[in-house]
Amino acid sequence: MPEPSTPGRTVVLASGNQGKLREITEILQPLGWQVSPQSEWDVPDAIEDGLSFVENALIKARHAARLTGLPALADDSGLAVDALDGAPGIYSARYAGGAGDRANTEKLLEAMADVPEARRTAHFYCAMVLVHHSEDPAPLIAVGRWDGLITQAPVGDGGFGYDPVFHVPEKDCTSAELPAAVKNRMSHRGKALQQMVELIQDEPGD
Repeated sequence: MPEPSTPGRTVVLASGNQGKLREITEILQPLGWQVSPQSEWDVPDAIEDGLSFVENALIKARHAARLTGLPALADDSGLAVDALDGAPGIYSARYAGGAGDRANTEKLLEAMADVPEARRTAHFYCAMVLVHHSEDPAPLIAVGRWDGLITQAPVGDGGFGYDPVFHVPEKDCTSAELPAAVKNRMSHRGKALQQMVELIQDEPGD
């Protein structure tokens, strides 16, 4: 295992997503944290068998902390559609059986085919967790929510996942049409990360 360059101030990101790593690094680095992906320690993906976003984020964070001996940060997020009783929810990434973003989106639009405009409400949800060690009894937990509507068809080429079918009323466009900087500021993950920063700053010694 590689030795961290700043013991006690390195946080392991329980994800291999480079975009997520870049975004989190930009925000936490000024606070004195060095963010490193769990791949640097060859940490395998955790088995996400929780029943909520918070549970799965905790599972991933504790898993990474256990295998590295360092503080770990994890998030779990997805899309919850009111007319579908919160589906796809925690199964957002594998809604179509692991066939990818396009298949997930097509399945969602098919399920929403007969739902009128007024009932097409949905929200992205993100739960973010920081544990100081694997058995941390008081993890920091931040949540973010982004409300919108499900469109009738995909619009826009940006983003990923369900972004092309998630209409943002304040901007009158889909998430896939937003500039990256605007999306990151408005999004569920952006809100959770800002809340996490506040929690970190409020901790004794930080």
